[in-house]
Amino acid sequence: MAFTFGARARNEVRAAWKWCLSLTKRDWELSDYPIAIREQEIDPSYAGTRMTQHRYSASIVNWWVLRGGGDTKREALQALEKAFAATKAEKAGKSKPLPRPGVHVPIEFASRRQVDANSALAGNFIRRVLNLDWAWISDESTLWDFHHAKTNQELIARIKEVYGVRVADIESANIVQILERIAAKRQPT
Repeated sequence: MAFTFGARARNEVRAAWKWCLSLTKRDWELSDYPIAIREQEIDPSYAGTRMTQHRYSASIVNWWVLRGGGDTKREALQALEKAFAATKAEKAGKSKPLPRPGVHVPIEFASRRQVDANSALAGNFIRRVLNLDWAWISDESTLWDFHHAKTNQELIARIKEVYGVRVADIESANIVQILERIAAKRQPT
């Protein structure tokens, strides 16, 4: 189902209304936010992969990164509730406030400090292992971010072939950890 201009306008009006209501309190719950639930088409090319697609997606208007999916509207909303609760707890643990309902929440990118420490190797890795001309990799990126297969075995084998390094024991498949291991092997002893 296409996301129409009318739906966008309604969402913006709801966001403005929820923003106004948010001025009356400081501790917001999911019900204080404008929520959009939409039906999605299932892409048949995902069949047989580890990626799960859902018929419905629920998200907070203007905070599109926080979402939940389900085969029913209720399941999508329940998944969004779980994601919201986890985000709220995480922000509370860092003494960071939740974004005010109705505001546009910018996408936050993870740090690249560790990737940049091995930037030449990272570029080589992107071309030779991931088979991409270019990719944005953060310190939190994993091999899982670059394929839909059920395991990382193909990329792990390619890393062994290209760099002569075994990385199957890096359970997180974190690319920074893999790059550090490759760099350590390249260091003269």
